[in-house]
Amino acid sequence: MTLYHFGNCLALLYVPYYLTYNAVLSEYGAFYKVMQSAGMYMFTQLCKMLVLATFFPDSLTAHDNFNFIAELLRASIDVIDLLGIALMLSKIPGKGHSKLISVGLGWSTAELVLSRALTLWVGARGAEFSWVYIQQCLESNILLIQNLSTTTLLWLYSRHDLHKKYVVILLLATTIFKPIWIEVIFHNLAIGSWTQLAFKALIACVIGVSSLNIYAGLAQLIGI
Repeated sequence: MTLYHFGNCLALLYVPYYLTYNAVLSEYGAFYKVMQSAGMYMFTQLCKMLVLATFFPDSLTAHDNFNFIAELLRASIDVIDLLGIALMLSKIPGKGHSKLISVGLGWSTAELVLSRALTLWVGARGAEFSWVYIQQCLESNILLIQNLSTTTLLWLYSRHDLHKKYVVILLLATTIFKPIWIEVIFHNLAIGSWTQLAFKALIACVIGVSSLNIYAGLAQLIGI
């Protein structure tokens, strides 16, 4: 039973990433581009840790309960992620959806390996079944959608031929500060873990569909 549970978690965690790569990027030979993006993710996380350790006091970042100032500081640090993604979009050759998915998939894969792989390996192989690890695997798939959407929005923001750019700016701001307003909602409503997961999935899908719609309109306009 333990091995079966671990196998289910492993498949739920990694198969969507593999299918994304195999369905879109395998024909372009984009593995090296994906690894470049993963390397940039690791570099940005190092920069974020250094900034947090240097400029922000522990008293603001070590609270167990929700703290608006601490969350605002963390959200401001997440701007480094956007800078890293924007840099990869400017450095990686290519155009169209293959470039965006290469960066977004590499970013998500590195985040998955560094933040969840060890937890899954230690916890899901335990003697007792727990829904916590299933939820973590589902949340990793939500993060894949979120990172692909963020990559698309940053690419759209860099375009000078995009009309109504304020919509992209609004979606980016929503993405950057999402941990704050989502945590405020969860803290005030005290909803369950599955409802929280469903709400996160809904928000990621709304932002993803909006980003895809804007990208499709621009792609049709400029012929990519």
